[in-house]
Amino acid sequence: MQWQLRRLHYLLKRVGGSMAQRGLRGTFSRVAEELRPRATDSNWTLEPLDVPFIPISLPYSESPRVSIVIPVHGKLRYTLACLRSIARYGADASFEVIVVDDVSPDESATTLAQTVGLRLLRNTENLGFIGSCNAGAAIARGAFVLFLNNDTQVTPGWLDRLLDCFTEEDGCGIAGSRLVYPDGRLQEAGGIVYADGKAWNYGRFEKRNDPRFLYRRDVDYVSGAALMIDIALFRKIGGFDTRYAPAYCEDVDLAFAVRAAGRRVVYQPASLVVHCEGISSGLDPFEGVKQYQIINQAKLAEKWQGALLNQPKPRTPVEQAIHHGGARHILIVDALTPDPSRDSGSLRLINIMRLLREQGWRISFMADNRRATEDEIELLGSKGIHVLCKPWAPTLSTWLAREGAGLDAVMLCRHYIAQPHLLLVRRLAPTAKILFDTVDLHFLREQRAAAHSGNAALTRQAEASRRREIALVRACDASFVVSPVELRLLADEVPEARVELLSNVHEVFGRTKGFAERSGLVFVGGFGHPPNVDAVRWLVEQILPCIREQRPDIVLHLIGDMPDDARQRFIGIGTEVHGRVDDLKPWMENCRVALAPLRYGAGVKGKVNMAMSYGLPVVATPIAAEGMNLIDGQNVLLGADAPTIATAVLRLYDDEALWLRLSEAGLDNVRQYFSFDAARAVLQRVLH
Repeated sequence: MQWQLRRLHYLLKRVGGSMAQRGLRGTFSRVAEELRPRATDSNWTLEPLDVPFIPISLPYSESPRVSIVIPVHGKLRYTLACLRSIARYGADASFEVIVVDDVSPDESATTLAQTVGLRLLRNTENLGFIGSCNAGAAIARGAFVLFLNNDTQVTPGWLDRLLDCFTEEDGCGIAGSRLVYPDGRLQEAGGIVYADGKAWNYGRFEKRNDPRFLYRRDVDYVSGAALMIDIALFRKIGGFDTRYAPAYCEDVDLAFAVRAAGRRVVYQPASLVVHCEGISSGLDPFEGVKQYQIINQAKLAEKWQGALLNQPKPRTPVEQAIHHGGARHILIVDALTPDPSRDSGSLRLINIMRLLREQGWRISFMADNRRATEDEIELLGSKGIHVLCKPWAPTLSTWLAREGAGLDAVMLCRHYIAQPHLLLVRRLAPTAKILFDTVDLHFLREQRAAAHSGNAALTRQAEASRRREIALVRACDASFVVSPVELRLLADEVPEARVELLSNVHEVFGRTKGFAERSGLVFVGGFGHPPNVDAVRWLVEQILPCIREQRPDIVLHLIGDMPDDARQRFIGIGTEVHGRVDDLKPWMENCRVALAPLRYGAGVKGKVNMAMSYGLPVVATPIAAEGMNLIDGQNVLLGADAPTIATAVLRLYDDEALWLRLSEAGLDNVRQYFSFDAARAVLQRVLH
C-alpha cells in the first residue's frame, strides 16, 4: 500500500502539468486509469504465461535483414511468451533473435539456451537495460536492429511494417510500433517531449482504433519497448547513451541524436505490439530501476537544452503539441473516402496526398458522409493521412470551428461537395488557400451524355452543373482539371481564374510478361459511373460478338462493381465477370489487350493510364483517349464504332510487333504526362 500511495502522489504530479487542459475531473480520471486493474482483451490471442516449458524453434538467418535484440533480467515466463509470439507470426523479412541475459536471478539463461535458432548472449556482469541493448547490437548482423522488451507480444506484420518506414519514408532513421495494453487500451502512439525535457505518451488509455492514432507521422520519440533503427546509424551515434544507465530516457535521447544526425523518427501504427508495461522494471517510481525515470529526465534536459528550445512549452495542449514541428496543414474534403479498387479518381487523390505529404504537408481528410471503413483508414494511415470520420470526429463545421484558424489550405473535390461548403470554409478558415478539384468537369460529361441519349432533362442538368462549376472556379483561389481539353475550355469561359492541369498520377509498373504469355481482353470500370455502364453494354452486345465471330477463343474479363442483375446479364459465352478486385495486377500482366470503349465522358480515363502503366496496349474510342496525348497507331488503337474497334482488337491481338510498339509507347506516355514528377511540379507551383 505504501508504494501505491507514493505512486498516486507521483501520478498526480506527473499528470498535473496537463491539468489546465484536462481539468480536475479529467486528471483524476487519468490517475484512475493508471491504477485500474487490467484484464486481457478478448480480441487478443496472446501467448499464455503459465504453461509447461517446451523448447521453442525460432526462424533463423545467417544473413538477416533485421536483428531483434531482447534484453532480459529474469521474468522468464514473459520472455518465453514473447519468443513464442515471434515464432508464431514470423515475418516476410529475414531476421535473427538475440536475447541478452543480464545475469538473470532465475533459470532464464539455461532455459533459453534450449531455444533453437536463438542467439543467446550472457553478460558476465549486470549491465542494465542500456548496456544489454548495446551489447546485443554489437553482435547484430542485420542491416536494422529492433529493440524489443521481453514483456511484449507481437502481432502479424509487426516487423515488416516497421521496415516499410525505411523504404517508404524518406530519411527515416527510427521507426516505432503502436503499443497497446493486454486489455486492448492504447498505451502509446509515439511520444511528445516538452521544453523542460519531460515526456508524454500520446494516446495513453485511449481507444486503440481511433484514427488519431492510426496514421504514420513524425514524432519526438518512440518507446524503446519496440524500436527499429538503422544499425549503421545506431553505431555512428554511439548507441544508447550510457549516462542514462541503467535505464530510462535512453529512447528519447536516441531520438534526439537521430534527428541531430539529419534523420527522422517515425511512428508506425500498422506495427502493433502488446506491452505488459511495468513487468521489466516495476511500477514504483521511487524504487529500483524505475526511480531513474525521474533522475534521467534532468540529464536529458541538460544534454539537449539547445534542442529543447524548439519543443512545445509545458502545458501546451497535447493535440497541439504533437504537431509542434510547424508543418503546413491542409484539409481535403471529397464525396467518399478514396478506395483505389473502386475508381481511378480515388487512386489519383491518394497519389496527390502522397505528394503533398512528401512536400511537408500535414493532411486531414474528411468524406462528406464522414464514413470510412477500417481498411480505408488503414490505407490512408499508411500514407500519413489522418482520416476524420464517424464516430471519432465531429461534423465539418464543428471541426473547422476548432481547427480552421490553423489551416493553410483546403481542397474541396467535385462541385456538389465544394458548393455547399465553400462559404463555411471561407468563414472558419480565413487564411487558408481554397482549392477546387473538379476531378473532371461534370457539366462537360453531362453535356455529352445528353447529346448521346437525346435527353432534354439531362441537358438542363448539364447547364445547371456548368453554372455551379464556373462559379466555383471564379470563387476559389485555384482550380484543378485533369485534361488539356478542360483546361482550354475554362480558359475561354473564365479567363480571369487560376486553373491548373493536375491530371491522373500513376506509378510506372512496366511490362513483366511478353506477348505470347498473355491471352484475353480486359475492361475495368464500375457501374457507379454511367459512361462505364453504357460502355459495358456496347462492348458485350455489339463489339465482342464481332470479335468472337472470327476468334471464339478470345475471352473478355469485366472488372468493377456491378449489380447482380447486370452481372447475370453479362455472364455468358466469352465473358468472365470478376466484380471489384483489390489488385488489378493479375489482369494487367496476363491479358493481351485492354479496352476503353467509352461513347461519352470527360476528363482523363484512369483505365487507360493504368493499362499503359503496365505496358498493356489499349484499344479505345476517341472520347476515351481525349486529352491524353494519344495518337492512333503510335501509342493506342482507336475506333469510333463497333466494327472498327473489333477490327483493331483482332489486328493487335495477333501482331506481336505492333503489340510491342504500342506497349513501349504507352509506357512512355505515362512517364511523360501522368507521372509523379508532373503532378509534383503543379502542386509546388500552386502551394508554394
